[in-house]
Amino acid sequence: FAAFGDLYGESLDLSEISPSIWQAVLATEDRRFFSHFGVDVLGLARAVFVNLRAGHVVQGGSTITQQLAKNLFLTPDQNMKRKVQELMLAVWLEMKFSKKEILALYLNRVYFGAGAYGIESAAQRYFDKSADKLTVGEAALLAGLLKAPSRYSPVSESERAAARANVVLNEMVEVGAITPAQREAAVAEPVRVSKTLASQHAQ
Repeated sequence: FAAFGDLYGESLDLSEISPSIWQAVLATEDRRFFSHFGVDVLGLARAVFVNLRAGHVVQGGSTITQQLAKNLFLTPDQNMKRKVQELMLAVWLEMKFSKKEILALYLNRVYFGAGAYGIESAAQRYFDKSADKLTVGEAALLAGLLKAPSRYSPVSESERAAARANVVLNEMVEVGAITPAQREAAVAEPVRVSKTLASQHAQ
């Protein structure tokens, strides 16, 4: 009837994942992923400038490779030593693995909320389908969750989740991942969350 607790999906190669999801993730999380060496110097500099101007942390400069390094090897502690370790491990990962392998590793491990770790478990839990069957709209919604899974939950915060998905779609258009027409089609097509998941909040 229902699955409770954390759910870990099987590990997939990038070819087994809908291009829409990794394009959505790159558009929002790391636009220069395929051109940097694990550390995005431009992105890091921009984040430092924005944070200094704001007086507090409002923007992160971590690449997908850095996020993977943190996920694989480090504790969640926020300090300078851990940040340096993260940077070094990111460069090491880039030397050991191809870009596609790093992206697949990230998508197979990242947390999408609702107890779902990895893109396959997220696709199954939110939409009752495999990761290779995700539509552009569904991919945008899942990519939007990475910023804050509970805050943008399509189950408990549907309007906020829809607004975040629209932001992701706009960024996908900006980077050329989809056309404006594809964006309009995705907005026009309602994204329906799994009935099983939607009813689970009642326990």
